[in-house]
Amino acid sequence: MIAFGLDLGGTKIEAAALAPEGGFLARVRRPTPGGYEAGLEAVAEALEEAERQAGAQAERLGVGGPGSVNPRTGWIRNANSTWLNGRPFPEDLARRLGRPVRYANDADCLATSEARDGAAEGAGSVFAVILGSGLGGGLWLRDGLVGGANGIAGEWGHSPLPAPEAPERPGPACWCGRRGCLETWLSGPGLARDDGRSLTAKAVALQAAGGDPHAAATLDRHADRLARGLGWVVNLLDPEVIILGGGVGGIPGLAEGLEARIRPHVFADDWRCAVVRPRFGDSSGVRGAAWLWDR
Repeated sequence: MIAFGLDLGGTKIEAAALAPEGGFLARVRRPTPGGYEAGLEAVAEALEEAERQAGAQAERLGVGGPGSVNPRTGWIRNANSTWLNGRPFPEDLARRLGRPVRYANDADCLATSEARDGAAEGAGSVFAVILGSGLGGGLWLRDGLVGGANGIAGEWGHSPLPAPEAPERPGPACWCGRRGCLETWLSGPGLARDDGRSLTAKAVALQAAGGDPHAAATLDRHADRLARGLGWVVNLLDPEVIILGGGVGGIPGLAEGLEARIRPHVFADDWRCAVVRPRFGDSSGVRGAAWLWDR
């Protein structure tokens, strides 16, 4: 059966159709419009184009996106795309499309794709990180996603930065109402804010690659904070593999140097964990979304 998935990101929507072996039969990208009704329509249009390219109709759709679904109400909560919060998006989308929909956090979808046949294939425990417009996390254990009793497993982005130094306290204000959340430091907007020059995270990375010492110092602080945050995750979950996804996760040199940075924060004398980028790049999430119906 052809599987259809959709990745609802902060800046882009990607719809895809997958062959049974996991290869792409269709891929469609659209900008995320940033409003509820417009978002529903943009998703429907992207799916229709993917169906046209694949020459098949989706019997059901898996969707990866920000936040999580409250298992009792069916409403989205904790999404940094705040227009989704407090709305029954999966139900409304299923009604709009006339077919069933399953929704999961985008980092859960990344974990599914990479644990199933990607960079973490064969691993018994995987923690997937999305460093992008927000900060997400997904947990895969023993051949399956861990959603948790309340659907929030892996949500580390709104935990405080561990071991904050004096200049890091109380930390930036977060959209969630707290201060100093990991997301405010580690997301793309957080990295850009810390640089302080009205540049995007991508521009900061380019400046650093060109030898700019200010940008290089920004990336060094970011990598140190990321290591502290992941050290906390490692001490709690001890995964075999950490997948570093998202646009910020792809900054050259970040994944390669992260294991050594994490090590001092781990409570173990002999710690081993692979820190890798997704095998399927920024399309890994849409692949995992397509497989949500396999659970």
